[in-house]
Amino acid sequence: MQVLTKRADFLKAARARRQGTSGFTLQARARSAEEAARVDPALVRVGFTCSKKVGNAVARNRAKRRLREVARALLPEGGQPGYDYVLIGRPGATAERAFTDLLGDMRYALRRVHEAPREKRG
Repeated sequence: MQVLTKRADFLKAARARRQGTSGFTLQARARSAEEAARVDPALVRVGFTCSKKVGNAVARNRAKRRLREVARALLPEGGQPGYDYVLIGRPGATAERAFTDLLGDMRYALRRVHEAPREKRG
């Protein structure tokens, strides 16, 4: 697992599939063929972010630490190779939510972002 650090990677993930949960929002994006040439295609990359709405620096860092631990626990088995994931903390939820609930949120979000898109009713 590699950590995303470049802003461009976060912006690309923002345009990809996303799934909100009670504890956080997960964005998932399959890397393109040209990116696969630069980055190992079997690698799962992950990024973490929390806006100032989450709280002061102490609260944001606590939320990101919890998100890192959730990703460390579940992405090796639930993440798909060649994908970038971004976990976005939620105000008042990420830092206070029970850790087992965050793990359940991550399992649910991974399942939803990787399932086939549904047809829109019209």
